[in-house]
Amino acid sequence: MADLGNARPRGAVAWMAHNRVTPNLVMMGLLVGGLMFAFTVRQEVFPEISRDVVAISVSYPGASPEEIERGILLAAEEAVRGVDNVKEVRSRAVEGLGTLEVEFEQAADRQEVYQNVRQEVDRITTFPEDAEDPMVSLVSARSSVLSVQIFGDTDERSLRLLGDEVRDALLQEPGITQVELRGARDYEIHVDVPQQALQRHGLTLASIADQIEAMAVEMPGGSVKTDGGEILVRFSERFDTAAQLREMPIISQSGGGELALGEIAEVREGFEDVNRTATYDGRPAVGLDIYQVGDQKPTDLARAGRAAMERIGTGLPDGVEWRVNEDLSKIFSDRFRLLIENGALGLILVVVLLGLFLEMRLAFWIALGIPVSFLGAFLFLPGMDVSLNMISMFAFMIALGIVVDDAVVVGENVYAFRAGGSDGLTSAVRGTGKVFTEVTFSVLTNVAAFAPLLFLGGMMGKIWKCIPLVVMAVFAISWFESLFILPAHLAHLGGRPKGKLWGALHDRQQRFSRSMEAIIGRFYAPVLAFALRQIG
Repeated sequence: MADLGNARPRGAVAWMAHNRVTPNLVMMGLLVGGLMFAFTVRQEVFPEISRDVVAISVSYPGASPEEIERGILLAAEEAVRGVDNVKEVRSRAVEGLGTLEVEFEQAADRQEVYQNVRQEVDRITTFPEDAEDPMVSLVSARSSVLSVQIFGDTDERSLRLLGDEVRDALLQEPGITQVELRGARDYEIHVDVPQQALQRHGLTLASIADQIEAMAVEMPGGSVKTDGGEILVRFSERFDTAAQLREMPIISQSGGGELALGEIAEVREGFEDVNRTATYDGRPAVGLDIYQVGDQKPTDLARAGRAAMERIGTGLPDGVEWRVNEDLSKIFSDRFRLLIENGALGLILVVVLLGLFLEMRLAFWIALGIPVSFLGAFLFLPGMDVSLNMISMFAFMIALGIVVDDAVVVGENVYAFRAGGSDGLTSAVRGTGKVFTEVTFSVLTNVAAFAPLLFLGGMMGKIWKCIPLVVMAVFAISWFESLFILPAHLAHLGGRPKGKLWGALHDRQQRFSRSMEAIIGRFYAPVLAFALRQIG
């Protein structure tokens, strides 16, 4: 802050005001650098959030929820509760399936907790014999940008095959890396064995199931070193189709012959037996979700998906159509457009109002603080791991209504010193120095108002943490710009602008400003003085 007792002000503000090149370079660095980072910062509809949850799923076909709770969930809960950093365990039992969600502390290492939970589940030996092997996975969040529905009056198998074909075609498109089916049942091979065939050959359903499981093997068998190199050995006996499974030998006869499964059972391809159907516009449908991966931009991804479907859709069979039923990139685009419109409106209001009541050039330099503060904040977003998303853009909109206040306070005070007869440099330094402390504590107050959001825990904390980070970055740039860059520009405004047009505008604006001051002095000031006397 300037030393007001000397003829020539000294201090950081005075040094910046005297050295005009430095504040201009800093300002250009914030504008140009921020603009470059704004085009390269990661864009996503909603912030990518990793859930602190390990999911456990155990299938127990035919079991009731009570049996699953007693035989699976209680044992699994007891095993995982002893794992370090486990915060909460939630379980759910439905017919034929038991699931658990193991939530761990936010500060814990995700992979370490996942491995520990998996080891504890693998050690459980009390699961029922008919229960399938538990599936343990680390829950991760993904962002779907575009959802496409393929629907028509056709059978489920044809629609599912068509969905697979469209999915493969979309994955061939540049810019699309992850597409998943939604609403479609998984494939299954059904084996129906008549009771007479079981009795005739002395078989049971359990023995046939065991033989199918034993024969369906796909596993590595080591390696063989030869003079020509190393040969990898692998056993592969998977049954991918019903035709392959029909040829599987089920009984070896004494004469050397074999009885194939297809000779005693009906083997057909179908779908898993779940109560799930998908329709769109009243007709059977299968959905395709296009996900954002890495640095892909939502708008580019949605545009690529729509263009690809326009081409793929021409090859769909008669009676089958496609529609985009959800496009989250529109939400992103609408929020971004709203942010730009609000910023432009703020600039116009600042320039017009301050230009009318103070001076047009002063209003211009004050309004310039808005783009400087916003673009300068983009320099810090990558380092804070903040992307441009719905939440961070909301934070920018919050800051938009506050960020220009500091520059207005400084600009008005500098204008008051100039109106009192001081030269431009002295007015800029002393006007800024007079409100330096007040502006600083005003910014700190705003920072303190948003800081508690940084300490929110759990999922909500991860979602909302970008708001205080963005707001603090904007406030910090705004504080520096209003106290060090703005005074340097106001110090060299000079007197009446040169040029006939600008000079005429300046004269009219000054007449309007003096008229308003006269009205304030004649009407508003006496009323205010009277009100203050009554209070006193």
